[in-house]
Amino acid sequence: MKKALFLTLTHGVCLALGFALGVYLLPILTAPASPDAEMLEQKAQSAMYSAELTRELRGSDLLHWGEGTISLTETEIVHEGKLAPGPDYKLYLVPQFVEHEDEFEPIKDQALQVGDIKTFAGFVLDLPEGVDLSQYNTVVVWCEAFSEFITAGQFR
Repeated sequence: MKKALFLTLTHGVCLALGFALGVYLLPILTAPASPDAEMLEQKAQSAMYSAELTRELRGSDLLHWGEGTISLTETEIVHEGKLAPGPDYKLYLVPQFVEHEDEFEPIKDQALQVGDIKTFAGFVLDLPEGVDLSQYNTVVVWCEAFSEFITAGQFR
């Protein structure tokens, strides 16, 4: 009886660990190649606004973080830096600075979802037509699948 309980427990732990590793590693293994650093730098040169991403935010932790620079041009948002890998990342524009999911979730309905983030070492996203950046002051990287705050940067 003890042996069956022990085997069930250890196999359950291994199964849970394997699932967790799969959730973490699958986005890394399936991610497309990140944009070239020179191209990112060139696109960022025409930025109207920029913001620094840091790991020092209240909502950031060992598995949920971002660092580098976000640059906003008239037509694109460019990230030069790194993000913690994860599934289903989205980039949002919000009208006020947030640094944790408990601050983002109440204003998520006011946020503009810009697009999906598929790479973790820099990205370029097109701004939707007609976006007025003066209505927003912060970019937020959000994990939609787990409702997890990743990082944010205030650009105005």
